[in-house]
Amino acid sequence: MHEKTERNLGLELARATEAAALAAGQWAGRGETHVADTAATQAMRQVLNTIHMEGQLVIGEETRHPDYLDVLTTGEKVGDGRHPAVDVVVNPVEGIRLLAEGLPGVLSVAAAAPKGALRSFAPAAYMEKLVVSREVAMALTPKCLDAPAGWTLGLIAREKKKPVSAVTVFVLNRPRHEDLVAEIRSAGARILLRPAGDAAGALRAATPGSGVDALMGIGGTAEGVIAACATKALKGGMLARLVPQSDDERSDVLSAGLEPERIYSCDQMVSSEDVFFAATGVTDGGLLHGVRFLRKGLTTHSLVLRGKTGTLRTVHTDHHRDWLTAIMHDGEAAGD
Repeated sequence: MHEKTERNLGLELARATEAAALAAGQWAGRGETHVADTAATQAMRQVLNTIHMEGQLVIGEETRHPDYLDVLTTGEKVGDGRHPAVDVVVNPVEGIRLLAEGLPGVLSVAAAAPKGALRSFAPAAYMEKLVVSREVAMALTPKCLDAPAGWTLGLIAREKKKPVSAVTVFVLNRPRHEDLVAEIRSAGARILLRPAGDAAGALRAATPGSGVDALMGIGGTAEGVIAACATKALKGGMLARLVPQSDDERSDVLSAGLEPERIYSCDQMVSSEDVFFAATGVTDGGLLHGVRFLRKGLTTHSLVLRGKTGTLRTVHTDHHRDWLTAIMHDGEAAGD
């Protein structure tokens, strides 16, 4: 049995994503990746550690940024040590290269669920994913991950009661997706081809009316767990399978007792309905506005999901500039 969480932890996680977004937003378009990610990580860690929870990261950033020294790592304890005991997964800057170029769609994200509820896939780095909204979720079967893309798109179109030509699929623009992109286009569907932002794409695919009907393709495993939390909270559907991209990664996956051939459903990745998810826009995107740096202060736009109650909140927050200065230098405002 998982421990129940009575308060909405998502609202508290949003404080952490806001802090990370504010810290990262200063670096938009400035060509920096390492410095921006470090600033966001430090800000997120400070706020996470003020939240009343006994948290542990189930999959960290060490596979995403192996050369960075200051990252949130798998197994790291977060929170102030009080109950509830929870599993946590975060990404201070989801789309760090997009941020460096000042491009849209950058988010800061965090999710939590009762301890033992989140499946840890460490040390796996890559995962094949299919994400859809609740309109299609009940029709999703493991066959959808192995079938030709056209077959799966036909199923999605049928469940959404529209032609395949009106279906939009989010796909990361990677050489490994050349065949997938060709299949989707051959089926007649539209593609939102993005250079990064895997978790953001999954969030849009799981959100009804977002303009994205599905996410397909291979992306990061940590982003996959984050996506599963959001999808579960939105009552959407998700299938995933580990797909090692090198012999070394495959060896690590097998040594950890993981099964590369196994297909996981959303419920197998997140085994509790009591899941919380928060995302804050760093730059403007399809669902959230980015950080606004105004003369008198700063504003953020966040999304907060709670699976148990099915609530979806959007939060516009005004921040004083002194708050950001404190977060960046000594963390005095971390508990605000």
